[in-house]
Amino acid sequence: MNKTPGLPARQGALKLIDAVLRRGETLEQAERAALKPIRGPADKALARALAGETLRWLADLDSLIDSATKKRLPDDAKPRAVLRLMLAGWLRLDTPPHAVIATGLPLLAGGPRRLAHGVFSTLTKREVTLPEVPTLPDAVQMRWGERASEIAKGLGDPPPLDLCLRDISETSARAVAMGGETLGPGNIRLPRGTPIDRLPSFDEGAWWVQDLAAQIPASLLGDGSGKRALDLCAAPGGKTMQLASRGWQVTALDISERRLDMLRENLSRTGLAAEIVCADALSYTPGKAFDAILIDAPCSATGTCRRHPDVLHRVGPRQIEEMVEIQRALAERAIGWMRSGNVLVYAVCSLESEEGEEQAMWIEQQFDLERLPVTSAELPQGIEPTAEGWVRTDPGMLEQDGGLDGFFVARWRKR
Repeated sequence: MNKTPGLPARQGALKLIDAVLRRGETLEQAERAALKPIRGPADKALARALAGETLRWLADLDSLIDSATKKRLPDDAKPRAVLRLMLAGWLRLDTPPHAVIATGLPLLAGGPRRLAHGVFSTLTKREVTLPEVPTLPDAVQMRWGERASEIAKGLGDPPPLDLCLRDISETSARAVAMGGETLGPGNIRLPRGTPIDRLPSFDEGAWWVQDLAAQIPASLLGDGSGKRALDLCAAPGGKTMQLASRGWQVTALDISERRLDMLRENLSRTGLAAEIVCADALSYTPGKAFDAILIDAPCSATGTCRRHPDVLHRVGPRQIEEMVEIQRALAERAIGWMRSGNVLVYAVCSLESEEGEEQAMWIEQQFDLERLPVTSAELPQGIEPTAEGWVRTDPGMLEQDGGLDGFFVARWRKR
């Protein structure tokens, strides 16, 4: 057994990165197998951090590697993979170079250690640095166009911690008590790395973790006293809890029993109530009428890239096209259940126009809906609706306050 401290974490990180870049898995999907041999939460957290920072800065790490080699290493060469990890540890996690070498070179057992050592030593002697803003992969820059440079400004660091309050009237008081700030009613923002289960009022269920942007869709339905709402694709339940806390009688539907178990746990902790249905929305038929339907549609999730940098490298046109078809099928089915006067909110945590703006235009062309423009007063500080009355957020917005996820949200009423 190798006794080198920190080596198991590097081995786990290398497996995580390989799962993303070679097999197209998410970091979450890869974790069980990649981190199983690692003992202790600290080493597991280090493996996640190393993998995340490597994927966040991948293009820039590769540029540094290429600047120190006479012949370019193939993208899938193990020395490149190990050097990416070593540089991320040094430049992003402030690991001393001697510790990087001690834990990095053993990853190339039986391989070209001298090459990796030489490249890393060359770069440390040059005292190289990373740019202020990560360079996006070429394919991503092409998709996001003129917005890409602004979005990239919000991707340099993992995000802070956002909480959503059960009682929005307590926002100011709880923000002071927790030492946080608030960017809107019901929101408290705390520094990254804050231990969740040690925060005040965790056990009493006064709040739950939910990104600021993810709090917008449900908030656009307002007070729900005496009204019924259907939350499609509801798990793990942030939006369901928002609706329930604002008086809505909520039916929370999701296809995943495992994810619905998380929702049940969250409802139990917060003392909120909702009817839970495990079913495929495309074959489900509601037994009651609803006043509002919220579709938090399955999507490419590219808007979560600041917390899940793997999406920058594994999502492409094929995945986006598949999501577009699912989203349209869900919208068509949900709108078929609506009566005159009912409200529909459509949301995706995606930065792709095909899943956002283009979907909203398709919905308006296909169905007899009246657009309900979102107003500035309904949004967090610093976020403005689009000219169409929709909501478009991205990680480059509110950069000085820690940013937010990328979301698209639109709202209509059935005529």
